[in-house]
Amino acid sequence: MQPEVFGIFPTPVMRVRGALGPDLVRGLVEHFSTLAKQDNNSSDNLTHTAMLRPSDSPLLVDAATQLVPHVVEFGSVLFGERLGWSLKEMWVNVMDYGGHQAMHNHANSFISGVIYLTPTHPESRTVFMKSPGGIEYSFKNDHKGVTVSPYNAERWISPQPEAGDLVMFPSYLMHSVPPNRGERRMTMPFNAIPTRLDSWGYSISFSG
Repeated sequence: MQPEVFGIFPTPVMRVRGALGPDLVRGLVEHFSTLAKQDNNSSDNLTHTAMLRPSDSPLLVDAATQLVPHVVEFGSVLFGERLGWSLKEMWVNVMDYGGHQAMHNHANSFISGVIYLTPTHPESRTVFMKSPGGIEYSFKNDHKGVTVSPYNAERWISPQPEAGDLVMFPSYLMHSVPPNRGERRMTMPFNAIPTRLDSWGYSISFSG
């Protein structure tokens, strides 16, 4: 009998190509390029806008309208039900050459996503990694002869994105961006929350 390997409790990451059309992406870039003035403490060459809500701009209303159905779909993967979802907050990151983003996750939300607004240099793709201080073995087998698989990898590099592509992930998942080796990199991250969650009669409602 052949042995079987079961991949249990996987962490989903969803990619949606062309989630936003080129005209809307172009409008977002033109509008928010000059509004990303807040410094980021992880890099001198990374700035971002204030936290935004869809109601702050007609462009964001259009973006939210197109994004929410994808969030609902991803939410059904995470929670097993098609729930109502709202985008709690959005912002735009502007990363110039040499900029990077330190490892982090997103608090006070359930689904996080990144819309890529400009082309991304291959070395500056979003990197997802295991959370530090997890429940893995404390002594690792890590050297150049190791065959990396989903069961022993420390990180996963997202596919090469195009402008308008969307990547969504559970908000607790750690991620970072390596130093940018290309042209200006603009993204629009967001956090989303469901309208409610119900655990056998114990329910809680959320408002964005």
